[in-house]
Amino acid sequence: MSTIGWVGLGNMGRPMTANLVKAGHTVNGFDLVPEAVEAAAKSGVNPVNSIAEAVAGADIVFTMLPKGEHARTAYLEPDGVLANADQKTLLIDSSTIDFDSARVLHAEAAKAGFRLIDGPVSGGVTGAEAGTLTFMLGGADADVEEARPVIEAMAGNIFHAGGDAAGQAAKIVNNMMLSISLQGVVEGAVLADRFGLDPKVFHDIAKVSSGDSWPLRTWYPVPGVTTTAAANNEFKPGFATALMHKDVGLALAGAETQGVDLPAATLVHAQLQKLMDEDLGGLDTSALIKNIDPNAEGLPK
Repeated sequence: MSTIGWVGLGNMGRPMTANLVKAGHTVNGFDLVPEAVEAAAKSGVNPVNSIAEAVAGADIVFTMLPKGEHARTAYLEPDGVLANADQKTLLIDSSTIDFDSARVLHAEAAKAGFRLIDGPVSGGVTGAEAGTLTFMLGGADADVEEARPVIEAMAGNIFHAGGDAAGQAAKIVNNMMLSISLQGVVEGAVLADRFGLDPKVFHDIAKVSSGDSWPLRTWYPVPGVTTTAAANNEFKPGFATALMHKDVGLALAGAETQGVDLPAATLVHAQLQKLMDEDLGGLDTSALIKNIDPNAEGLPK
């Protein structure tokens, strides 16, 4: 069993650390929000008051933070990970951040004599709670193999995507593709309804036809069609609009640095922005249906 330092005990970090504790690991957890630390302590995490305390004596340090600037601060500031951890400690950043920030973290960690893996996850809060997250890892082969036994307590799938920042690249591209597929599903759901098709019948047809997709099977935006859809629960988030807006923005920013035009992603980002402008970033991403049908069934009134 390992001693794990954990920085970032939000909606994802709390259930992930709970699964590590269940697996028998010792987890020393820190968050800037005291209430988050208190909540994690109820699941067996040892609460600490600083990054320095979290990383002390750790075999592995995980960070799970909202944005690239938060990850840079957590690693690079004088009170951060690189200034306080032992160089033998393996570092894993499971935040979803921009590609360039991931490369900076790898470069600065190497310069300071550390090994670092970028390890973003897919599966949302439900996957974090169930311990079925997909981890996409970027780093050296030996480091990934060292991390694998610990990650298994939180994961359903573990992929070594490649070298430095490859995990972030895979996560960004995957979520961009998800958002584009979902836009097709919400448009199709509304058009099928206007044509008078029964939503369950149409869903079952599309599911075994060329219109099939993961969001169609999992997030169909009409109540009573798929059991896992947020539409069944007034679009309470499994994957919040604000997070998808961020992730598609990361894809667009990365595409700009790589000289790639992404017309479909640009369109979906604009659709997500409409929801953000209406202060609906806390709704599930499948609330994109509101832009097509403002009175769609299941939306909060």
